[in-house]
Amino acid sequence: MFSGIISALGNVKNITYNDIYSVDIEITKINLEDFEKSDNLIKIGCSIACSGVCLTLTEKKNNVLTFDISKETMSKTNLSDWKIGSLVNLERALRVGDEIGGHFVTGHVDTVLELQNIIEEDGSKILFIKLNKEISPYIASKGSITIEGVSLTVNDVKNDYFNVNIIPFTWDNTNLRNIKVNDFVNVEIDLLSRYLVNYQKRKDN
Repeated sequence: MFSGIISALGNVKNITYNDIYSVDIEITKINLEDFEKSDNLIKIGCSIACSGVCLTLTEKKNNVLTFDISKETMSKTNLSDWKIGSLVNLERALRVGDEIGGHFVTGHVDTVLELQNIIEEDGSKILFIKLNKEISPYIASKGSITIEGVSLTVNDVKNDYFNVNIIPFTWDNTNLRNIKVNDFVNVEIDLLSRYLVNYQKRKDN
């Protein structure tokens, strides 16, 4: 479980495939000092959200983290678009007692959606993201959503798109600053929305 508060950034250093995909991510910037404390070291087998995708750490050498990625994960996320040098948002799994700065995030990406437009308003960036019929019922104005692992609030929802506001700090300290129009982003819907919509569907049936 995560909270959507990005604690570090990394760059893809290497991608290999031998029955399973393996990716090396080099930590290049620490956003939060507690990303790795002496009393909470990053250990093999721990879960780390990589741009919103929960992955298991299989190897660690200095600042380089290695993860194995299944074909299923590659097909359901934008990880297949990663290249050497791609910027990756990193967040460690929550521990009991940690502050929940965003909202509860599982790291199980629901879909990838296309970025339609970016505009600047009062120093912030507004991202317009294309909606599809499957995800649309779960998106609500002022509700929570996770994009590339970042906990965000939905500004507005229309028939075929929704938008979110990115403040300068978030823009500067996540990989959102590198995305471009027509790129596809990892999206995870809010847990509460998921259960409410599914409950209503079962009730109606």
